[in-house]
Amino acid sequence: MKRKGLLIVVSGPSGAGKGTVCREFLRNNPETVLSISMTTRQPRRGEVDGENYFFTDVATFENMIEEGGFLEYAKVYGNYYGTPKSFVKENLMAGRDVILEIDIQGALKVKEKFDEGVFIFIVPPTMEELKRRIQGRGTETSEELLRRFNSAYQEINFITRYNYIVINDSVKEAAKKIEAIITAEKCRVDRNKDFYTSLQGGIDNALSFNR
Repeated sequence: MKRKGLLIVVSGPSGAGKGTVCREFLRNNPETVLSISMTTRQPRRGEVDGENYFFTDVATFENMIEEGGFLEYAKVYGNYYGTPKSFVKENLMAGRDVILEIDIQGALKVKEKFDEGVFIFIVPPTMEELKRRIQGRGTETSEELLRRFNSAYQEINFITRYNYIVINDSVKEAAKKIEAIITAEKCRVDRNKDFYTSLQGGIDNALSFNR
């Protein structure tokens, strides 16, 4: 009996290191599928359709919106971005776990449509460390840094909407915690109803035989 895969949704505030943690997790768990977003923007140099993104046109994207073809989507700077429902569903039904690294707003939209997913919130060990990481990028002005930090501070309030919190004080340890969460989730009784039902049937057969 093939077990349905898990949808693992990972998000957190800017600077928490969720992308780095996800890459470490995937490096150690290559059987897990990384969800690929669809976008209407043009491919950048080196980007490959079906690997970095599914690239499409506006008309196709908007038709998919009308047909309910996305777990979530958003329009950013004139371009659409979204998580195709079919890609995720096909992999889950094939028994493959799918990890989706996404912003908090997108994660909450996914939860509305797919609440059986596993929602993990990545946080830094302290707000001081978060500020240091954001500053360490060296790509933003002082105003942009302040805006990003304030946004991260507000986003942390969404922790209670998630199933798990993982403190990223070590990338390797954070990735291991995600592995442990997935192992525990796969042992939950409500995810093993078919096995439990078959086990009950076996017990009934054994009892009738002893009669």
